[in-house]
Amino acid sequence: MTYFDTRSKLGAALAIWLGLAGAADAQPAAEGRASVFQSLLDCRAKADPAERLACYDAAAAGLGEAEQKGDIVVVDRDMARAARRQAFGFNLPTLDVFNRAEKAEEADRLTAQVVNAYQGGDGKWVFELEGGAVWAQNDNERLMRGPRRGSTVEIRKAAMGGFFLNSDGQRAIRARRVR
Repeated sequence: MTYFDTRSKLGAALAIWLGLAGAADAQPAAEGRASVFQSLLDCRAKADPAERLACYDAAAAGLGEAEQKGDIVVVDRDMARAARRQAFGFNLPTLDVFNRAEKAEEADRLTAQVVNAYQGGDGKWVFELEGGAVWAQNDNERLMRGPRRGSTVEIRKAAMGGFFLNSDGQRAIRARRVR
């Protein structure tokens, strides 16, 4: 995956978040929901079956139209998890829409496979991971065994906004996401 593929996926994740925020801001809705979705839920309160069906038909049409125009994006839990995983390590605004059903510890760490690893001119390691993320070592610690294709890395949040990266269970090094 190239740098531009990674940026476009991150851009798509942000577009989903911004699209949902924009749709929710367009008209007031209960509980922070997009108004077109809330109007569908409001149909449940109709007592008359014919009126309820007409309400559902109109609301479903409005929801479909809003989705086609890009005013609302429907994201399931797996899609939200994938977007959060793709953005892990970037300093972004809080994307609560992606965190609703996640456990806190899942948002604080990432485990991935190494696609490529090499030492830069300064002797520090650069890790290219599955999914296109690239992480660079930013301390002077030495690894006992150099990482290779297929190595497992675990990246976890550290204090003060930093990250620790463990390669194949070795001692952690400090790292930062570069793309």
